[in-house]
Amino acid sequence: MTSLTAHSTALHRNDTPAHIAGLSLVNLAARQRMLSQRMILQTVLAAHGDTGRLAAAQRSLQMFTESQQHLLTTAAHLEPASARKITDTYQGTRGVGTVVQAFMQLVRSALDQIEAASPRASASAAELVGHTDRILEALNTATTAFDDVARLRSDAMMKELAGIVDDIQSVAKEAKVVSFNAQVMAARAGQHGREFAVVANVLSDITGEIDRLTRKAAVLAERSRSNG
Repeated sequence: MTSLTAHSTALHRNDTPAHIAGLSLVNLAARQRMLSQRMILQTVLAAHGDTGRLAAAQRSLQMFTESQQHLLTTAAHLEPASARKITDTYQGTRGVGTVVQAFMQLVRSALDQIEAASPRASASAAELVGHTDRILEALNTATTAFDDVARLRSDAMMKELAGIVDDIQSVAKEAKVVSFNAQVMAARAGQHGREFAVVANVLSDITGEIDRLTRKAAVLAERSRSNG
């Protein structure tokens, strides 16, 4: 599995928090699952009197919120088909977006009550725990969608690369013919074709290097396809 292109990630890198910058959308979506479970645990511990966990849970919520916003904002800049897939995942019948928003609101409400020492703090934490399966299922669905988009983009890039390699090889074959003909003409011209022969030899060297590079590119493309 490859990540979504660096272009998509770099699009907002200048104004992206450090904990997000450099992560692919697939890895960021998967990371949200870990953050969701961390928040639930931290909130439960905070509700049972662990004051240090309250600040930690608040930081986790901030990271989760920023990451979620980055996922949706960056996904909007994908090609139309991929953007629609992500939009359908969050806003369609699966209701991933609704579940994620409800989860963030539950966390925020529980943390506010814990901080205010509200008598409902424990009940809010228990309600959050009851949301565990729903949020995990929603985030798993989102991660799968981003993974599918990444795979499709990778396949498209490999097909494009294969086409480019084929085009270069066609040009190289034509250049070889031109080089061979030039060498023949130079040989026939004798003394007068000496400089022309130099050009023909240089062209022959260039086509040889093109052959080497295109073979290497073809091997890399096939390796990427096999590992994809």
